[in-house]
Amino acid sequence: MDRHKLLQSLHERLRPRTYFEIGVRKGRSLTLSRVPSVGVDPFFVLTRELRCDVHLVRTTSDEFFARRHPFAHFDQPVVDLAFIDGMHLAEFALRDFINTERHCHPASVIVIDDVLPRTVVEGGRGRVGTAIGGAWAGDVYKVIDVLRRHRPDLVVLELDTRPTGTLVIMLPDPSDTTLAAEYDAVLPELVVPDPQTVPGWALERSRAIDPRLLLDAPIWGAIREAREQRGPEAREKLGAVFAGAGLPAVKERR
Repeated sequence: MDRHKLLQSLHERLRPRTYFEIGVRKGRSLTLSRVPSVGVDPFFVLTRELRCDVHLVRTTSDEFFARRHPFAHFDQPVVDLAFIDGMHLAEFALRDFINTERHCHPASVIVIDDVLPRTVVEGGRGRVGTAIGGAWAGDVYKVIDVLRRHRPDLVVLELDTRPTGTLVIMLPDPSDTTLAAEYDAVLPELVVPDPQTVPGWALERSRAIDPRLLLDAPIWGAIREAREQRGPEAREKLGAVFAGAGLPAVKERR
């Protein structure tokens, strides 16, 4: 399954009320949305028709989140479904997740693209030598272990999607400041010169699951019902739903 088919399927199952995207580019993923949407990209050049009520912001994600009311386009400034596909460097992707989570709720779903490079070169911090279809995953894969180490409360699932893997994160907690507090401390392990030491689990996709296992899991009705709930009770209830659905536990995928 390719990443856009996954994203389309998530739209269908989650039925989000709002959609947020970092990295619009030509609009291929944004064209899947049918709900109020916000897209951020400093260099987008749309080549596809968009069929949603959308606010396009031609700026960096950091500048966007620095605004006083970044999601004023939405009736309620919360994100149900987010797709992070911006700068393919670990420190940027982690910062985008931290900032996005602040505008989510426990029933939100956050998707990060390009987490499973197919070669060491494709998983480098530079584009030089990327020959497989011109793709460049970058070192976004590093974010996975940072999330699992510092945020074991999250459901973090690597999905075996084409071409360069996808990460789906559930049970976000907008009140949690752990990652923001640890950001400067983890930077030295993220920002290292090429060539990168890409772990075998990323290259071999040994921890990745078939996207259909997630899409077919009996969780989506409970997620939609939980949108109006807030606080730790909502997260605990959804956590029990995920555990009962047989999804791979974070502790089992380390």
